[in-house]
Amino acid sequence: MRVFQQTLKYSVVLLLTLSSSIIFAGSGGNGDHDKKGNPIDTQEEIKAYIKHHLQDSHDFTFYTDGQSGTHYGFPLPVILWDQGVKMFMSSKFHHGETVAQSGDSFYKLYHGKIYKTDAEGTITYDDHQHPTNVKPLDLSITKSVVGMILVSVLMLLMFSSLAKGYKKGPIPTGFARVLEPLVIYVRDEIARPNIGEKKYRKFMGFLLTVFFFIWILNLLGLTPLGFNVTGNIAVTVCLALFTFFIVQFSGNKDYWKHIFWMPGVPVLMKIILMPIEILGMLTKPFSLLIRLFANITAGHFVVMSLIALMITMKAAFGPVASTGMSIVLSLFISVIEILVAFLQAFIFTMLSSLFIGMAVQEHDHH
Repeated sequence: MRVFQQTLKYSVVLLLTLSSSIIFAGSGGNGDHDKKGNPIDTQEEIKAYIKHHLQDSHDFTFYTDGQSGTHYGFPLPVILWDQGVKMFMSSKFHHGETVAQSGDSFYKLYHGKIYKTDAEGTITYDDHQHPTNVKPLDLSITKSVVGMILVSVLMLLMFSSLAKGYKKGPIPTGFARVLEPLVIYVRDEIARPNIGEKKYRKFMGFLLTVFFFIWILNLLGLTPLGFNVTGNIAVTVCLALFTFFIVQFSGNKDYWKHIFWMPGVPVLMKIILMPIEILGMLTKPFSLLIRLFANITAGHFVVMSLIALMITMKAAFGPVASTGMSIVLSLFISVIEILVAFLQAFIFTMLSSLFIGMAVQEHDHH
C-alpha cells in the first residue's frame, strides 16, 4: 500500500514539473495552415506537415477538409503573462490565421509561438529572419499538457484500483489482475536486481511512476489523438533530471568517494579520474533524455513518412498501388512501434534503477 501511495505522489510531482517544462521549451505546433485548403502534395509541404505533427499545439485538430480548409477539433485554453494574466481560448487564433485580442493587447500565433503584435498582426524580423516581437510568458494548456493530465488521471485510477483490491484479499480482482504482473515485473526484474534487496522498496514508487507514465504516453502517441509527449525534448529532460537528482541525493559516501577520490589507485590516477567521473555523472541523464526523445521522434517520423508514400509515389505506381504499399508498410512499422513503446519505458526505468543502485550500494575495499 505504501508503494502505491508513493507512486501516486510521484505522479503528481511529475505532472506539475513536466507541465511547467513545456513553458520554457516553447509550444511548437505550426500556426501556418493553408488558408485555401489546398492538398499537401509536394515534398516540402509533406516535410512541414510531419514537423507540425511532431510538435506541440495549442489546439486539437482531428481532421481538415482539403476543399474548404475547415479544421475539425477543439481549442485549448491560452494563458499568457503579459503585465498581468491574459486568458482566452486558442480558437481566437483560428490556427494562426487571425489576431487574438485580450483586453488592449493583440497576439498572433506564428510557427507555434505566441507573439505580441498590433491589431494587424504585424511580425517584424531581424537580419536572420527571426521574429523580434515581444514574446509573453506562455503558460497555456497545450496538447502535451492535456496528454500528461490524461495519463496522470489514468494512473491514479489504475493504482487506486490495485490498492483497493489488496484490501479485499491477497489476490486482486478485476483490472487489478492485469496491472499486478506489470508491477511485479518492475519489482523483480528491474528494481531488485539493480538496487538490491535491502534498498529497492524506497525507490519503487518512482520507478513504477516513470515506467507506466512513459509507457502509456508512448501508446497514446500511436493513437489518432496525435500526442507526441515523450518526443518533446523538454519532457525527456525533466524525466532525466528526476533520475539525476534522486541519484545524487541518494548517493552514499562510497559513491562520492569513487567520483572525487577513487580508492585503490595511485594519487596521480585519482587526479586524472576525477574529471572523468564527474563528466560521467553528467552524461548519464543526458543519455536517458536523448535515447527516449530520439527513438520516439524517429518512430513518429518514419510512420508519417510511410503514410506520405501514397502521395509521393502516386505518379509512379498509381493511386491504388501506392496507397496499398503505404498502408502495409505503415501498419508494419506501427506494430513495431507498440513494442518500442514498451521497450523505451523499460530501458528508461532499467537505467534509472541501475544508476540508483550504483549510488546506494555498499563497496568492499578489503
